[in-house]
Amino acid sequence: MTSGNSKVAVVTGASRGAGAGIARALGAAGYTVYVTGRTMQAGTNPLPGTIGETADKVTALGGRGVAVCVDHHNDEAVAELFKQVERDEGRLDILVNNAAAVTGDLLLQGPFWEKPLSMVEIIDVGLRSSYVASCFAAPLLVRTPGSLVVFTSSFGATCYMHGPAYGAQKAGQDKMAADMAVDFMDYDVAAVSIWMGMLKTERTMDLDEEEMLQYKTFMENAETPEFTGKLIRALHDSDERMSRSGETLIGAELGEQLGVTDEDGRRPPSYRSTLGAPPVRSEAIVR
Repeated sequence: MTSGNSKVAVVTGASRGAGAGIARALGAAGYTVYVTGRTMQAGTNPLPGTIGETADKVTALGGRGVAVCVDHHNDEAVAELFKQVERDEGRLDILVNNAAAVTGDLLLQGPFWEKPLSMVEIIDVGLRSSYVASCFAAPLLVRTPGSLVVFTSSFGATCYMHGPAYGAQKAGQDKMAADMAVDFMDYDVAAVSIWMGMLKTERTMDLDEEEMLQYKTFMENAETPEFTGKLIRALHDSDERMSRSGETLIGAELGEQLGVTDEDGRRPPSYRSTLGAPPVRSEAIVR
């Protein structure tokens, strides 16, 4: 078991994109970060980034990065991940459920029945995988005072965005956070979903000219993936952690509330007025 007081995080789907940025931000705050994903070697994915590269960056920024190859289709592999965290760390402060089966097909135009059936995989690796990771992480989370579970989501949970498979996955993430918050209530574990804006990632930077024009307004105000990591760290440290549990939070607005800025002190805009607001949840609990 690792000695010291380093806080421990698991960030799923962190070879690149939002997960990699979140891991880097937590590393810069001194966390030990377990980085999961399938990409171990450069060149095996059309986009750059590997779990090893992310873990190395976490360490270089002042944390400790641990790369673990995990196929989040495989429940046994996910169980082994958390056994490793328990064996080596004995605690888990933050779980970030970010893994999702996203490909370039996401931006295809047209009705859902004309798109590849593989689009539905985002419900398996994205929604189901978040549930599985949370199940295996829960025993460690409830033993770690002040822990936090975060689901990465987007405005696509309530507005039409990329089609029904994407929307169902994001809406499900939000509801999962709300319902897990109820089960975690007596254990000092908070669960939230964070709506990210358009992100500056390897995927968005690889958009072709036509796609870039389509998303021009959003790209002009795009967030770095590190911004969400800063939000997670700030919420974890905040006195508001448990009072916000169960909520779906717009990242840009949470940044305003917690005094968190993006690179160069920039404050990303909220798209509440154009893309919609998080749903109002009923306070009823039926057991």
